[in-house]
Amino acid sequence: MLGKRSSAETPTAAVEVSSPGPQHVAIIMDGNGRWAQKKGKIRTFGHKAGVESVRAVVRFARKTGIRSLTLFAFSSENWKRPEEEVSVLMELFNLVLNSEAKRLHKNGVRLKVIGDVSAFDDKLKAKIRKAEAMTEDNSELVLNIAANYGGRWDIVNAARHLAAKVQNGEIAVSDINEEQLDTQISTAGLPELDLLIRTGGERRISNFLLWQCAYAELYFTEVLWPDFDEEVFQLAVDDFNMRQRRFGLTGEQISISGS
Repeated sequence: MLGKRSSAETPTAAVEVSSPGPQHVAIIMDGNGRWAQKKGKIRTFGHKAGVESVRAVVRFARKTGIRSLTLFAFSSENWKRPEEEVSVLMELFNLVLNSEAKRLHKNGVRLKVIGDVSAFDDKLKAKIRKAEAMTEDNSELVLNIAANYGGRWDIVNAARHLAAKVQNGEIAVSDINEEQLDTQISTAGLPELDLLIRTGGERRISNFLLWQCAYAELYFTEVLWPDFDEEVFQLAVDDFNMRQRRFGLTGEQISISGS
C-alpha cells in the first residue's frame, strides 16, 4: 500500500492560470433557416440576414480585444442539404468575399479560410486567395471562416502532413506528439480556443474544431443566429469570465496560485 506524500514532497510551485477574457472565440452560427421560417420566408432568406450578425461579432471582437474569431460558415456535411440552398450559400459566400474583404482590410482584420477549399469552384478559390493575400499583414484580429470544414477532416489532414514529414525523413515517428500535431492543425499559430458558442438552441458541437475544443468553455444560447448581436455576445463573454478554468487541476490549486 502506498503511503501518503509528505508536505515536503508536495509540489508548491505556482500554477499559471489564464487571465479573464477569451482570446480565441469560435461560433457555430445556427438557426438561420428557422429564423426565416418563423417570418414566413424561405430558409435562404435567413442566411442572407445572418451576414449582419457576422459584422456585429467582428465589431465586438475588435472592440473587446479578442485576438481570434472562428466562424463555422459551411460544414463538410452541409453539401447534403437541398441543392438550391447549397447554391445560395455558395453565391452568398462569393458576394460576402466581394463586399467584406476591403472592409475587413480597412479595419485591420486578417481573413483566413480554413477547411477543404479544393471542393470549391475556381472562381471562389481565386476570391479566397485574393482576400487572404490582401489582409495577410493585418494584426487587429484574425477572422477564420470555416468553410467545407470538419473537425475530423482537420485531424486527418494534420496526420497526413506529419506522415509526409516522416516519409521525407524530416521527423521520426517517435517525434510525433500533441505539439507536433498542433502545428499542422488549421488554426496553428493562433491562441488556444477559449470559448465555443453555439446559437439556435442545439447543444452539440457538430464536428467543429474537435482538436481545439479539448479545454474550451462551451456556451449554448437559444438565440437564432440572425438575432445574435453584440449584446448577446457580451452575455456569453460574461458567462465565460465567471467560470473557473482548471485545465485538469483542482479548484484548490487554482485558488492557491491566484492568491
